[in-house]
Amino acid sequence: MSTKKEQTRERMRDAASRSFRSHGYAGVGVDAIAKAAGVTSGAFYAHFGSKDGAFRDALELGLDEVIRAIPQYQSEHGADWVRAFADYYLGKAHRDDLACGCAMTTLSPEVARSEPEVKTLFETKMKKIAGLVADGLPGGDEEQRLSRAWSMLGVLIGGLMLARSMKSNRLAEQIAKSIRRAAVDAASLRAGEDD
Repeated sequence: MSTKKEQTRERMRDAASRSFRSHGYAGVGVDAIAKAAGVTSGAFYAHFGSKDGAFRDALELGLDEVIRAIPQYQSEHGADWVRAFADYYLGKAHRDDLACGCAMTTLSPEVARSEPEVKTLFETKMKKIAGLVADGLPGGDEEQRLSRAWSMLGVLIGGLMLARSMKSNRLAEQIAKSIRRAAVDAASLRAGEDD
C-alpha cells in the first residue's frame, strides 16, 4: 500500500509528463504543472528541484512506458507484434491523445534542444528500446536486426509527428495507413537484405 507521500509524488510525475507531452517544455510552467497535480509550487520544487528536473523525470517515465510495452506486445501478439504495435501507435486514439501519447514522439523535439545530460538519458533509454525491438525481430544477425529496429522506430516516430500535424483527419488517416505499412516493411527481414 502506498503512502500519501508516494501518491503525491506519482501525481506530480503524471502531471509533469502529461503537461510536457501536451504543451512542450516552453508551453507549460511550473505553476500549471503543480496545479494539475493538486500541489503547491513549493511542493513541486521540493520534489523536482526545477522545471528541468521535472522534464528529465517526465522523459524517463515516458520512455520507461515504451520499455515495458514492447515486451508486452511481443508476448501478446507473437510474430505479428510489429503490425499490432504499428496499428496502435498510428491509430486515431493514440494520434489524438498528446497527453498520454508516446514520449518518443512528443518529447524528442524537446530533447533535441536540451542539455547534454537529458540527451544522455534519452540515448540510453532509446538504445534499450531499439534493443528490445531488435530482440523481437526475426532473421539476420544482431547488427541487422538493430538496424531494422532503428528504421522501424524512426518511421513510426516521424510518421506519428506528421499525421498529428495535419488539420484534415482524412489526410492524417491516409498518412498513418502509409506509415503503418512502411514501419512493418522497415522491420521485416527483407529490409536487411541490402546490408
